[in-house]
Amino acid sequence: MTQTFLDCLLIGAPVDSGQKVPGCLMGPAAYRTAGIARVLESLGHRVEDLGDVTLRIGAEPACDNPAIHHLAETLGWTEALAKAGQEASARGLPIFMGGDHSLSLGSVAGIAAYAKSVDRPLFVLWLDAHSDFHTPDTTGSGSLHGTPVAYLAGRPFAPFPPFPAPVPPQNICLFGIRSVDPAEHAALQAHDIAINDMRVLDEQGIVAPLQAFLDRVEEANGLLHVSLDVDFMDPMVAPAVGTTVPGGATFREAHLVMELLHESGLVTSIDLVELNPFLDERGRTAHLMVDLLASLMGRKVFDRPTRSYRARS
Repeated sequence: MTQTFLDCLLIGAPVDSGQKVPGCLMGPAAYRTAGIARVLESLGHRVEDLGDVTLRIGAEPACDNPAIHHLAETLGWTEALAKAGQEASARGLPIFMGGDHSLSLGSVAGIAAYAKSVDRPLFVLWLDAHSDFHTPDTTGSGSLHGTPVAYLAGRPFAPFPPFPAPVPPQNICLFGIRSVDPAEHAALQAHDIAINDMRVLDEQGIVAPLQAFLDRVEEANGLLHVSLDVDFMDPMVAPAVGTTVPGGATFREAHLVMELLHESGLVTSIDLVELNPFLDERGRTAHLMVDLLASLMGRKVFDRPTRSYRARS
């Protein structure tokens, strides 16, 4: 395929309110330190770093679930990131640098509002160990990073504002899933969401189920939002995450997914989430996430640099 050079808009989302392991707020700085802008520019793309989104926290809203924590803060992030995402989508390809996965409550809302404004269907590829299909009512942990897919699918989600344009279940693909709570499992059974868990990927491989989803996106002339969670990968490959689940994608499987996404030419927005630099090893996971983004944006296998993580003498 012919390489297309894009306007990449980096949006910092230092969100740490959706879970209980401090550190994700350092994610945007870690991506910048790992050279995310330089790598994209080296591939021929135009890059503008829009800085970090500014948070405004309102009054704490009422919620029936006493386990919910940091609700007002997460609502503030959702509103701010939705606005940033909708505005950036009109100018180029937004890349949200997180931040925990609750940032997607806002990022996908903004992308959905933009998709509605241009009358194109939105598709979402969720690369994650978890289904994130809880609502504020069903989450036992009270951590809202486990809820974005339920929100974008249009499930009841008070006290959050209604999702601007709920994504039809058939337009959502969960990929690499291997940790689903009973309440999420029951809810997923009632929705026609494509669930490609690790059993499916072990049996069928990466290419066939992913290509089937991408074919539907292309046929519908859809916009494709990709949400990449660090825990999509096995923790042996990507340790800097607070929600480790063994048995994830290998280094090569993760890069293959990115290469297939690049070849499709369909991706219109991206989340990079759950990077916790406090848990990293000499920036190993931050560099891996940037390298995966590079594969999605056109870096070939034979162009990948060799990197040493040994301390300099």
